[in-house]
Amino acid sequence: MAKTNVETKPTETASKSGKIKEIFLNGLIFQNPILVLFLGMCATLAVTTSLVNGVGMGLSTTAVLICSNVVISLLRKIIPKEVRIACYVVVIAAFVTIVDLMLQAYIPFLSESLGLFIQLIVVNCIILGRAEAFASKNGPLYAAVDGLSMGLGFTLALCAMGFIRELLGGGAILGHQVLPAGAAMLAAPAGGFLVLGSLVALTQYIKAKAADKKKGGDQA
Repeated sequence: MAKTNVETKPTETASKSGKIKEIFLNGLIFQNPILVLFLGMCATLAVTTSLVNGVGMGLSTTAVLICSNVVISLLRKIIPKEVRIACYVVVIAAFVTIVDLMLQAYIPFLSESLGLFIQLIVVNCIILGRAEAFASKNGPLYAAVDGLSMGLGFTLALCAMGFIRELLGGGAILGHQVLPAGAAMLAAPAGGFLVLGSLVALTQYIKAKAADKKKGGDQA
């Protein structure tokens, strides 16, 4: 009997690692909140006029995602179903307030640049959606990984958009002029849609290639 228990441990560990890897890749690529699920579009198009804004908004959202996911996962068995959404909002709002106050205290220029969009993280459908769809149904470890992966996927998409729009739209990056001139349209709201569409197309291409590779491996 003892031998059987010992032999099952590597299998359980491999299964756990496989699930963590799957969750992580889903957040980064296959279920990227911006490029695949099209969540949080308001903040995405509004703050990605620069790389700094993208990094700041992305990391702030990631911090809230991880913390709220873990707390909601820990409380999932004691939160009444009838008031679960209200409870989720209270938890999320608490962490958003902490992040907002920290930005005001330590990075005031970023807080001023992002403005109201930091407070609007409370109603960001990415965070509430992950709380309802994942954190409330899984343990704290998986919930933390999901929050991290979704947050990083969100951050990478924002950074990519901010980098492209700042560089090609204004000819500068991080305040340093690197191009003689930029296409002003990319810095305008319409440019946000154009860059977003291009990144979505690239993501779909990567997903299609991955699916073809997996299909080929299964047939072999």
